[in-house]
Amino acid sequence: MQNMLITGGCGFIGANFIRYLLTESDFKGRIVNVDKLTYAGNPENLADIENDFENRYVFIKDDICDGIRMNEIFENYAIDSICHFAAESHVDRSIVQPDAFIQTNIVGTFNLLEAARSRQSQITRFHHISTDEVYGSLGQEGYFTETTPYKPNSPYSASKASSDHLMRAYYKTYGLPMTISNCSNNYGPYQFPEKLIPLMILNGFEGTSLPVYGDGRNVRDWLYVTDHCKAIWTIMKHGKTGEVYNVGGDNEMENITIVEMICDILDEINKLSDHRPRRELITFVKDRPGHDRRYAIDFTKLNRELDWTPEASFETGIRDTIEWYLANRKWVERVKSGEYQDWIKAHY
Repeated sequence: MQNMLITGGCGFIGANFIRYLLTESDFKGRIVNVDKLTYAGNPENLADIENDFENRYVFIKDDICDGIRMNEIFENYAIDSICHFAAESHVDRSIVQPDAFIQTNIVGTFNLLEAARSRQSQITRFHHISTDEVYGSLGQEGYFTETTPYKPNSPYSASKASSDHLMRAYYKTYGLPMTISNCSNNYGPYQFPEKLIPLMILNGFEGTSLPVYGDGRNVRDWLYVTDHCKAIWTIMKHGKTGEVYNVGGDNEMENITIVEMICDILDEINKLSDHRPRRELITFVKDRPGHDRRYAIDFTKLNRELDWTPEASFETGIRDTIEWYLANRKWVERVKSGEYQDWIKAHY
């Protein structure tokens, strides 16, 4: 893996993965980051990386839905490995505008697979980042495993399930050296503020309403993004070709519990001017359509075969995340105001 293509590297998990590869891991090659820079892609997430690793990091603004350009990039940069993050990923947006999810998550993945297939002799690994949402919803008990049948309940999860099936088909039909990881909900630095945890942190800090869907009892397994990055690199190096690995955080929690924890930590760090507890800001809003009740990941296979386990507890991870957002107010304001998009238009 000397010339790795990373798609969607300016997004939340992709940017953290690039940071991890270049600053903490044993990866010695070059990264070619291809990102369309949609609303959730922000090159400022990697501005210091671009300066510090100019000989090992290349950024290209492009769209994985453009098959011709993907072929050119594979050829021009002698791509020998792929880590595929690029995806439309917000469930609420998929309900309103599903067509973008079909194009990016299915057609885009197909284009990358075709580009890799045409140069298969030089491809050592094609790793695809997927989600536990492809499995649908769990009851009060049980866990998703790698053999759980797919049962997606939103346009987003259906499009990711489709891309997973394409990956498997290209392995079975053409022998493409692929692996897939299905992860639980990530949190940590650089996450776009529309997601639950950063939204609650920022609204709570500002003393505005904290909207929680339904009764707040929906359960998710939370995975600190750095732990996820370490899992991905472990799979890319040591995972068995053709295999799927579930990546979980061993932090199964109700949404309302997370929001209350964020409120309490913010109260501890910086009380509101009127000294009200931030829990009073919580408001319950109409549940979204197709809202899965519970996700929980069994990552026994990844632990047993590749000796990976998450390191961050939710208590330490959420506190670190809150402190990051409060310490990076300039980044937050540029993202919330859309000012970062003006910078993108001026430079690309």
